[in-house]
Amino acid sequence: MHTLHLSNKKCSKILGIPSLGLALVLLVCLVSPVSSCTEQEKGSLLQFLAELSQDGGLSASWRNGTDCCKWEGITCRQDGTVTNILLPSKGLEGHISQSLGILTGLQYLDLSGNSLSGGLPLGLLASSSITTLDVSFNQLNGTLHELPSSTSGRPLQVLNISSNLFAGQFPSTTWKTMENLIAINASNNSFSGQIPTQFCNTSPSLTVLDLCFNKFSGSVPPGLGDCSRLRELRAGYNNLSGRLPDELFNATSLEYLSFANNGLYGVLDTTRIVNLRNLVTLDLGWNQFSGKIPDYIGQLKRLEEFHLNNNNMSGELPYALSNCKNLITIDLKSNKLSGELTNVDFSNLPNLKTLDLLSNNFTGTVPESMYSCSNLTALRLANNKLYGQLSSRIGNLKYLSFLSLGKNNFTNIANAFQILKSSKNLTTLLISYTFKGELMPEDDIIDGFENLQVLDMDSCQLSGKIPLWISRVTQLKMLILRSNQLTGPIPDWINSLSHLFHIDVSSNTLTGEIPITFTEMPMLKSTDNTTHLDQRVFELPLYNGPSLQYRVVTSIPAMLNLSNNSLTGVIPPQIGQLNMLVELDFSFNKLSGQIPQSICDLRNLRVLDFSSNNLTGAIPAALNTLHFLSAFNISSNDLEGPIPSGGQFNTFQNSSFDGNPKLCGSMLTHKCCSDSLSMSTRKKRDRKAVFAIAFGVFFGGITILLFLACLLVSIRQKGFRVKNRRESNGEVEATSFYSSSEQTLVVMRMAEGQGEENKLKFNDILKATNNFDKENIIGCGGYGLVYKAELPDGSKLAIKKLNDEMCLMEREFTAEVDALSMAQHENLVPLWGYCIQGNSRFLVYSYMENGSLDDWLHNKDDDDASSSLDWPTRLKIAKGASLGLSHIHDVCNLKLSTETSNPVTSCWTKDLKLMLQILGLPD
Repeated sequence: MHTLHLSNKKCSKILGIPSLGLALVLLVCLVSPVSSCTEQEKGSLLQFLAELSQDGGLSASWRNGTDCCKWEGITCRQDGTVTNILLPSKGLEGHISQSLGILTGLQYLDLSGNSLSGGLPLGLLASSSITTLDVSFNQLNGTLHELPSSTSGRPLQVLNISSNLFAGQFPSTTWKTMENLIAINASNNSFSGQIPTQFCNTSPSLTVLDLCFNKFSGSVPPGLGDCSRLRELRAGYNNLSGRLPDELFNATSLEYLSFANNGLYGVLDTTRIVNLRNLVTLDLGWNQFSGKIPDYIGQLKRLEEFHLNNNNMSGELPYALSNCKNLITIDLKSNKLSGELTNVDFSNLPNLKTLDLLSNNFTGTVPESMYSCSNLTALRLANNKLYGQLSSRIGNLKYLSFLSLGKNNFTNIANAFQILKSSKNLTTLLISYTFKGELMPEDDIIDGFENLQVLDMDSCQLSGKIPLWISRVTQLKMLILRSNQLTGPIPDWINSLSHLFHIDVSSNTLTGEIPITFTEMPMLKSTDNTTHLDQRVFELPLYNGPSLQYRVVTSIPAMLNLSNNSLTGVIPPQIGQLNMLVELDFSFNKLSGQIPQSICDLRNLRVLDFSSNNLTGAIPAALNTLHFLSAFNISSNDLEGPIPSGGQFNTFQNSSFDGNPKLCGSMLTHKCCSDSLSMSTRKKRDRKAVFAIAFGVFFGGITILLFLACLLVSIRQKGFRVKNRRESNGEVEATSFYSSSEQTLVVMRMAEGQGEENKLKFNDILKATNNFDKENIIGCGGYGLVYKAELPDGSKLAIKKLNDEMCLMEREFTAEVDALSMAQHENLVPLWGYCIQGNSRFLVYSYMENGSLDDWLHNKDDDDASSSLDWPTRLKIAKGASLGLSHIHDVCNLKLSTETSNPVTSCWTKDLKLMLQILGLPD
């Protein structure tokens, strides 16, 4: 069976091509070449080679004067006629030469998985010999031109142009010349307009039609129903609208039908759906279908995948669904379905592996028949109106790894844990907002859960203590006990859970001191920055709120949240050992003492909240070195002394410090003066005063002279740099403006002739970032955070605010301005301007609409990511990155800083062009 390459999970199954195509391929492959190819054909092949900018090593064997039938990737008949060119994944770059179209005996052309660009030569489609043409996974672009209407019948059987950059209208008349066409795969391009209506009138043998991940619009053409041999029809992830035409159900050979993620609507209650008795996969998810699931669904006996999720379906599940005995996946989440699940006899579905009924209105109990689905691996019943107790028969689900029962009205949590402990493959257990008001099971005989990694009992209003049996869940990585009524101390055994990195016991009534064992958590002390959670732990995407999902484990932070309890004592100084912590929240407790200096060692910290406690003493000044800190709150304590300045402290709201009358700072009404200093600070100052005065008198004169000399040299160097920069940039003019306060004008590099239009005041930056609000943080780089700024005219910029000790910050600022103003390349994010405001330094970059490459690889929904990051795109990424890095090292001769773990990050423009942004340079 010949395989057509597909670009995404929804379109990634092997497309079977009838044995005729296979026979043709095998026939020509088995013929032994005994004669040399003709000079004309050799010339055509050498012309193809000459038009490649990268030949992948072909030139080693493709040499003039040798027999081209023996060249790499070439197969000939006995008479020396070239029949096959097989060059997949050879690293080829450049254009496809028109010369290949004149190879009169060429039958099979495979150039897939390369980096070829330009258009597809019309001569290849119009070839009088080619039967299989595969140019998938390249960077071909432009439109597919129509063949002249006078063109006689062409022999093409298989056309695979998937995962390229083609755009424009999809051809309609071209197919009239291809009566032998069996398969078309045009997925993962940017074709627009309507889907052609006459495919099967002229190509009656069409078996596979894959148009998913394009920009097709309009309605589904009724003419597709004339494709009597069509087995696979994929048109998901387009902009189609309207109703499914009744004529579509005349395509009785269909095995795979997908119109997922469009704008289709209407009801499915049509008797004609029974015509599709051969259907194996039916995917109509993410549309606007309404009405009931028709009883006729039960006549689709071969159905294995049934996706009707994220629509407006209502009514009860039909009993007829029980007749689809081959079902493997049922996905009906996010609809308005109601009634009892007992309507379906799940015992008739022995192959069922995934059942997702999230966010509907089902009532009643979990049917006993569901526990007969012995192959079930993922079961989600969350956010319905189910009640009752779990049956002991759930233990029959030996392969169950993902169980989500939250937001229902289940009872008897102790019984549930006694039953579930025997589920040896269970990795994720989500039971939030159910079992409400019960007693936390404290039975010491509860064991098992040997592979459980995620346990979520959020908002169950459970009473009792944190039970000992949790200490025996040795693989646990996420423990969420938030919003219950738990009492007593936090147990000392917490550090025995060596894999635990996400702990949330907030909003309980826990008492006692913070156990010192918390500071010995192995995963929070780890220096290994790899992902803590196996991606496979979530068989289904998790949802946090009505529409937000956190499927990707990299979005789950290392967290310690003990807030809203009644904890007493001091914050352990050893807390600074938990260097992997991203969120630390001890707010709304009764903690006393000082904020430990060791908190300043938590370099990965983004959220720090100690508000509403009884803390005293000063705020550690070194907290301003936590460059990633975006949320900070120490309000309602008894802290005193100055608020640290610089770093992220210049961005925090005044409310972060409210309720501390002894604090002083420039952002407060209470300004700092000598009397505002704490007693300890004053004593330290007095002890050093005599030595400081003597030292200053002795070296003061020398220091002043050196300073004046350095200042004179610096002024001359800056003048020289500005002069050189203007000379080297040609069309770019640097204009400087200086004044004071918010009226300070940013130094902007602008295109010649734009002059006054590009003036940007510092006040504009403040407004565009909402005073550097944390909501506008889009990233972090060397020595500071990066903010999104949206100007009144709708344009967007990225503002990097440098934070560090003044000396290091000035070095970073100078290094970036000097180097990046001359580092101009199409794959480097340009530096458009900079600003000096008081003790702060700001850099202005282009805003990258699509974020970082890391987000697309790890933090995007699988379907979205795979729709864009196919292999040609990945090759383009690698090429763009290498060109950018080459320019940095070889042309600009820049050395990257080692003070940031990622000195260069990859970003996307709006049109998905890769750009490198330099985040750190040495001075």
